[in-house]
Formats: sequence, C-alpha cells, structure tokens
Amino acid sequence: MSANRSSDSLLESNEKVVTMPNMDNKKSLPSSVSLESSLSDSPEPFESAPDSNTATRTTKSNGNTNSPSNGSVKTYAAAVKKGHGDGASSFDYASDEHTYPRLPTLPEINRERKGIRAGGIHFAPLRVPMVRRLQTGAVLFHCMSIILFVSIFWLICANPLTWPILVPYLIHLTLSTSATNGKLWYRSEYMRNLRLWKLFTGYFPMKLHKTYELDPTRKYILGYHPHGIISHGAWGAFVTNALGFRELFPGITNTLLTLDSNFRLPFNRDWILWMGLQSVSKESIWNLLNKGGPNNDGQGRAVTIVVGGARESLEAQPGSLRLILKGRKGFVKMALRTGADMVPVIGFGENDLYDQLSPKTHPIVNKLQMIFLKVFKFTVPALHGRGVLNYDIGLMPYRRPVNIVVGKPIRVERALGPNPPQEEIDKLHARYIKEVERLWNAYKDQYATGVELEIIA
Repeated sequence: MSANRSSDSLLESNEKVVTMPNMDNKKSLPSSVSLESSLSDSPEPFESAPDSNTATRTTKSNGNTNSPSNGSVKTYAAAVKKGHGDGASSFDYASDEHTYPRLPTLPEINRERKGIRAGGIHFAPLRVPMVRRLQTGAVLFHCMSIILFVSIFWLICANPLTWPILVPYLIHLTLSTSATNGKLWYRSEYMRNLRLWKLFTGYFPMKLHKTYELDPTRKYILGYHPHGIISHGAWGAFVTNALGFRELFPGITNTLLTLDSNFRLPFNRDWILWMGLQSVSKESIWNLLNKGGPNNDGQGRAVTIVVGGARESLEAQPGSLRLILKGRKGFVKMALRTGADMVPVIGFGENDLYDQLSPKTHPIVNKLQMIFLKVFKFTVPALHGRGVLNYDIGLMPYRRPVNIVVGKPIRVERALGPNPPQEEIDKLHARYIKEVERLWNAYKDQYATGVELEIIA
C-alpha cells in the first residue's frame, strides 16, 4: 500500500486529518521521517538543515542565552567524506551552547467524530477505512501481547503431552543470560520490520525527528522522557524500524531496555528478545556498550532507557509533563563507567495517549499504587482510554500525535572506570537536565502548546 493511499485513507476517516501548512519555512526541513514515510516501505531522511532565517529562536536556561549553531546538519556519508573534522561539523558536541533546528509538524487531527451515540457512549461508525481497522488491530495486539503470550503458555501447559518440551524450556528460561549478555543473539530484523509496526505507528500517528547526527564511532545512552503509561513512543521509535531509526542514524545499533522481570514471563520473553529488547540491569548495560561494533568494543552501540520508570507513569496526565529525574543518576553513572555519550529524547504527546486518575484528586488510590510499586517494583496506573469500537470506554490509547525528538548528544570524553567520582556524576547529571530543558523549550510551542515542564523528583 503506497504512502498516498495511506494518507487518503486517513483523510477519509471519522477523525479527519487536516494538514496545517508551515508558512515560516518553505524550504527543506531537517532530517526526520514524515507521516507519509512512516506508512511507506522506504523512509528516507532529509539531508539539508534549515537556513538561519528558519532556525528556532534561541531559548534561555539559567539566565544564559544560547548562541545559534553554525553549519548544517550533515548526513553520515557527508561526515565520513569530510573526515568528521571540518570545524562545526554535526559530530562536534564540545559546546553545550547551541540552538536546535526547526522541525516539521504532524498533521492536526479534527476531533469532530462521526458515529452513533447510545447510552452515553460514542460508538465508531460502521464504515471506516480498512487501514484504520488494521491500525487498531496492530495497537490492540501490542497492548495485549503480554497477556496473550502468557495465556498461550498456560493453555499449552494444560496438555500433559507438551510437558517433555515445556520442562526443558522453563529450565532454559531460568538459566538463560540472553537478556543481559549484550550479544543480541535473538534480535530479528525481520520481526522489527514487520508491516504490523507501520500500522502501529500510523494509528496515532508517530514521527521520529533527528536534530543532530550520532557518530557511529561513539557509543550512546539515550534517555527517553516521559514514561507515559506504556511508553508507546519508545516502542515505535526504538524497537521497531517503522519510523526509520536505521536510516536516520546509520551505523547505530540501538536497544530499548526494560525490567528484568519481563524476561521471566514464558513466551513473552522470547517475543521481546526477538524484538531486540534487553534488561535494564547494570550488567546488561555494561555488556551492550562494551560489545559489538567493528572492534567488538561497543562502537556504534546505543541503549535507550525510559528514565522515569514506573514511578513516573503515575504522573502521566494529558496536558502535563512531570518528570522523575532529579534523583535518577544511575544511568549517568553508567555513562561515565562506559564512556558513552548521553542523548536526551522527548516523546511529545506521550502523556496524552491515556487518561488516568490524578494523584492529587485521588490520594488513596495513589497511596495503594505506591505500596504496590515498592513491593513488586512496578505499578498499575488507574487508566482509561478509548475502546476498539467506541471513543469513550476502554484500554486502547487515543489517536493523538506523538513526536519523538532526539536531542543533541552530551559528550563523555572517556570512561572513568567502575567507580566514577560523585562530583563527576553530579556535574554530568546537571548538564543532562539542562539539555532536557533546552530540548523541551525548543519544541514545546510546536508540539505541546500550553504545557509546562516540571521536574518533581
């Protein structure tokens, strides 16, 4: 199915898509993957950066005005041809003072919906383009995958004839180190490129934006913010290839990290390993960033950590961005241990995909959630969204745009060993928070109008 057909289907849908022209920038936009390319088979990054007259206005942080960047954003091939060293190249991360380039915007969605109202519930119309039905099915599968795979396991267990196979499998599941050894043996590019994921990202829709190149001779730790309820944006951008990460950042092998407990669930463990996920444990991060690449030293490796974790998921409210970041320094310590550059990533719109009970208005529910979090290391948000066939009741995410913006890398000059000084950890952590704020301020008016960033813990 071509990109044009996909776009036409969206225009015919019950949630009308209206493209909002950008009158400020009539030239080529910086490297990113458009909505149409997210639905096509071969997304290609833009190669040119905006001119100075289209650059994003400078933002202030801690009283200092950022100076505008000079030099255009180059492709990897161009950087290699230049030898990575032509002054203000896209791989020059030495200065913290810079201005982010202007980025394109996803089409706006008209919230006027057709359909039938009955019993206070707004049901979807019967005649909906097939592509939207398939998109809904793709998201439903992803949301229900854990329950689905674990249920299949228990159904198979009910048959005693399968026990001679299941017992060795469970022993393997207990002893396997595939989630922590950093070798990515199970990772399947075929699974990551399934047409299913084009439909998944087209549902919202999602778009991955690049602001700076990532040097394939370096290693990286990407911090994804916010957690949201289920981190759909992180899955779409960094687990699947549907948004074109491989084309936007050639030479970078990126791995999304998740709780180690997810690798103890039968069948679900194999599914997420095929999709390339790994454990968020220290051992796993160390192995991932010190193995692989041309010299088997981690060159060109990257890991993505959803920094706020389960605690931050309880703060996910539409129209807000409350981050758990001040006390999160473990990933900073790992960056200093491994010599990995740090890259902030913000998923604009991630918090808008679900509604949930607010901790302020429902303190008793929040207290029970916090107790659950302390005991089980994960929590269950009191959420609700839309349904498969209605717009008001269900656990499906809303169809709202998600813009995942990859910020500027913060250079870590060298690995400091297993025990970096606390002073260095605090210094790098402060730089990282400042870069998150700068990234947010650069694009909040474009992707999150009226929303303010609040770092609460």
